[in-house]
Amino acid sequence: MAEPLFNKIVIAWIFLGVVVFLANLKIIAPYGRHASSAWGPLMNNRLAWVIMESPVLFLVLYFVLKNAGKQNYVTWILAFLFLTHYVHRTFIFPFRLKGKGKKMPLGVVTLAIVFNLCNGFFIGYYLGNFASYTLSWLYSLPFIAGLVVFALGAYINWRADTMLINLRNGGNQEYKIPRGFLFEKVSCPNHLGEMVEWMGYALMSFNLPALSFAVWTLANLIPRALAHHKWYKRYFDDYPAQRKAFLPGTW
Repeated sequence: MAEPLFNKIVIAWIFLGVVVFLANLKIIAPYGRHASSAWGPLMNNRLAWVIMESPVLFLVLYFVLKNAGKQNYVTWILAFLFLTHYVHRTFIFPFRLKGKGKKMPLGVVTLAIVFNLCNGFFIGYYLGNFASYTLSWLYSLPFIAGLVVFALGAYINWRADTMLINLRNGGNQEYKIPRGFLFEKVSCPNHLGEMVEWMGYALMSFNLPALSFAVWTLANLIPRALAHHKWYKRYFDDYPAQRKAFLPGTW
């Protein structure tokens, strides 16, 4: 595929992400605390995570390795950072979850597979075929700033996820109000961290597929955070009134 055509497809994908964002503000995906069978038969939560996250991991790995002779250190670093996140999300995160009997609807899993196939193709195809970074890019302001933002977002996401997981220590299945860290400011610092992470990645990569991935992350996680925030306020009478959904002091 020629690069101009590839870029047009990615731009169309970005616009579709904006449409999905507007739809997600009205439709809450029924998994996690919002789980229901409205979107099809339910399947094991851990298995669902592995199935739906693995396509992006293997697609990016395939395209980068297929054209390994074209790559320099910059491309390998960008691929490594991307793949590190998805190795964790596919093979580690699901097995850290402690809730028993959690299920996910097949419809959610199917949509996530499509989403990850598209994003895995765009990121992988670009890195494998079109990336033309010089080594001096490693010392550029966008790369350095983006790497710092990416690392900060990854840390926030990982720490917030860990705190949520630890709320279920001892086999406790009841939902609790998270306390400490950024949970004192927002209901969903895990979502905030992931959004920051991929905005940082888009900055240090400085390409359309990475931008599209950041846009789709926002399109999915902003509505999710808003829905979680509303759920917390309904579920807990004593939920802290000063907390926002995902962005301190605003939303």
